[in-house]
Amino acid sequence: MNPVSPNLTKARYLGRLPWLVLGVIGFAVPGVMFSPWFHIGTAIMVMLLIWQAWLIPQQVKRLGWLETGDELLITKGRLWHTYTVVPYGRIQYVDVTAGPIERALGMKTVNLNTASASSDSSVQGIPAEVADALRDRLAIKARERMSGL
Repeated sequence: MNPVSPNLTKARYLGRLPWLVLGVIGFAVPGVMFSPWFHIGTAIMVMLLIWQAWLIPQQVKRLGWLETGDELLITKGRLWHTYTVVPYGRIQYVDVTAGPIERALGMKTVNLNTASASSDSSVQGIPAEVADALRDRLAIKARERMSGL
């Protein structure tokens, strides 16, 4: 499997952890000023912060994708492992997106839209140039496979 960019860890940290830090501050300040009962919320937010700080690298480490002759394979997760097989003939169109954090870190997300909405898939954290090349290859392979149907 081709791994995603390690910069995806930074992107997820920048997208998720600041909100948890604000939650910690949001509970800690009233805990100091008004009532120590707010420190229960502070403790919960700190635990969530630590959990996310550990979980995000674990998630990114287990993301991967692979092109084969007939399909695109996508894997993610360990405890709740998902292994997705997307046949090229089922792909209707391929989108490549990048939010501001992803763009700053040189990554993009490839979204596969298939004939069934339940089988749509995406691969996050692919380096920008690889994502663009992957989109082009997938579009060509999808067009070739669809012409035979």
